[in-house]
Amino acid sequence: MQVLNAILYVVVIGFLVYWVGSYLYFWLKGRQMKGALDQKTFEETMRKAQIVDLREKNAFDANHILGARNLPYTQLKYNEGELRPDLPVYLYGDNKNTCVRAALKLQKKWGFTDVKWLEDRFADWEGKKKKTTKL
Repeated sequence: MQVLNAILYVVVIGFLVYWVGSYLYFWLKGRQMKGALDQKTFEETMRKAQIVDLREKNAFDANHILGARNLPYTQLKYNEGELRPDLPVYLYGDNKNTCVRAALKLQKKWGFTDVKWLEDRFADWEGKKKKTTKL
């Protein structure tokens, strides 16, 4: 029984170390990239950019920033051809970590040079939104 408890303890500690390490890694990468935009700057400059909602389709369909397109993070590798690398890309989603991961992927794998993300979560967005009403 003690061996089983020790194994469980090591697995839990390993998971926590991985989770905290991953969070810190993407937090540091985000700071290095300097791509976070506050709501005011995001809204003032978004007309010149491709706005990408990284949330899943059902969340996008319910409510999203006016003018955004839906490219869920989980499907990004299949849909990157929908974006033009010569235009700025503005990302937003449910958390900043997902945006930083998507920005890294767009820059490293597909050569995008101007990728920014909303500093806040979409839930905190105060600008114009498009809501879908179901009949």
